[in-house]
Amino acid sequence: MDHEIHGFSAQPTRPDFRWPGGKRVAVYLLLHLEHTEIQPPEGTHRDPRFRGAFFSGNPDWTTYTQRDYGNRIGAWRILELLDRLRLPASVAVNLLAAQRHPELVAAYRERGYEPVAHGVSASRMTTSRMSEAEEAAQIAAVRDGLSALWPGATGWLGQDHGATEATTRLLAEAGFAYGLDWANDDEPYRHASGLLALPPPGEWDDVQTLWLRRLPVNRWPELVAEALDRLLAEPRGGRVLGLGIHPWMLGAPHRVRYLGEALSDIARRTDLHIATAGALAAQAGAALR
Repeated sequence: MDHEIHGFSAQPTRPDFRWPGGKRVAVYLLLHLEHTEIQPPEGTHRDPRFRGAFFSGNPDWTTYTQRDYGNRIGAWRILELLDRLRLPASVAVNLLAAQRHPELVAAYRERGYEPVAHGVSASRMTTSRMSEAEEAAQIAAVRDGLSALWPGATGWLGQDHGATEATTRLLAEAGFAYGLDWANDDEPYRHASGLLALPPPGEWDDVQTLWLRRLPVNRWPELVAEALDRLLAEPRGGRVLGLGIHPWMLGAPHRVRYLGEALSDIARRTDLHIATAGALAAQAGAALR
């Protein structure tokens, strides 16, 4: 390995386990409640992939207003869909977004959705330019700030998957149980720190596939269905597929029908275990002791 965060583990060497009900494949939905600052503080960093026509410099009015659409319009459109299908969800929430959008926090909380700590804001990415002390302080600030606004976050998703060599250890020390930043597996596993790595959306995240890789939106439901078909056809259990859903993306009027197609297919399948990310992490953690 090129690091000591966790050891290498080939799939055939691991114990096989099942999700509740004897099911082999689990699914979680990960909504995003994010705030992009018009003018982030000096010295902070954002995902360098968002440039060109999607970035207006500093201050960044273009990105701000586009993300604001998700919180004003797209999130409510998606909530109607999830209510109709009666599906549970986890919500990756920035601290600044939780502070600015109590109406969305209240809507998610009353439905029993689960928060996942998602850094300070969409414009402040964790990078190795931060000292360990700075990173630890940021993790603690997000943990404590969210606990006062929306308690119950046991997991962490780095903004734009930003991380350092110390991140998994710092998260475990801060009391987090799982992370969603390592896309190197179909099954949960433990880092050396004890933090559980739950497979993140990765290939099934709407921004990753539709915005950055430019997959045609009508192909997205097929992509999800094909992945589930393959995972269900394989004999191993403990598999996880997460869907990353950004309201400014799949909440748009010309895209939401494709989210509906994918979620309707998931809701119809009787061989899937559908739960929040935190519930899956707790179940996997018990199985991997």
